[in-house]
Amino acid sequence: MKTHMAIEDYLEAMLMAKEKNGYIRSKDVAEELSVTKPSVSYITKKLRDDGYITMNANRNIELTDSGMAIAQKIYNRHKVLTRLFTELGVDPATARDDACKIEHDLSESTFNAIVKFTEKLEAK
Repeated sequence: MKTHMAIEDYLEAMLMAKEKNGYIRSKDVAEELSVTKPSVSYITKKLRDDGYITMNANRNIELTDSGMAIAQKIYNRHKVLTRLFTELGVDPATARDDACKIEHDLSESTFNAIVKFTEKLEAK
C-alpha cells in the first residue's frame, strides 16, 4: 500500500508519542512535527476517515492495525538509518534529520541491503 509522506510522518510521530508517553495526544504530535494543532486536527480527521486511527473516550489517538503497520515500518527505517549514519561518523542530530529525509523514498531492496550490511557490522 502506497501512502503519502506526510501521512507516514504523522503516523510515525504518533507511534513515537505512544512509546514515550503511553498515549497519543494531538498536542504531542504537533510538537514532534513542529506543526500547528489545527494542522494535526486536519490530518487526524483524514487518518480517521482512512481507518489508520481512532479516538478513545479520553480523546487520545489510537493507531489501528493498518496505521500501526505503517508507523512501525517508517519508524524502523528511521532507527536503522539513524544508527547507520551515526556509525559512519555523522553527528546524531544530523543523522536523525537525514534519516527523516530518506526513510520514505528508499526502495525496499536498498533498505534490506542496508539492514544486511549493518547486521554484518554488528557480527564483527
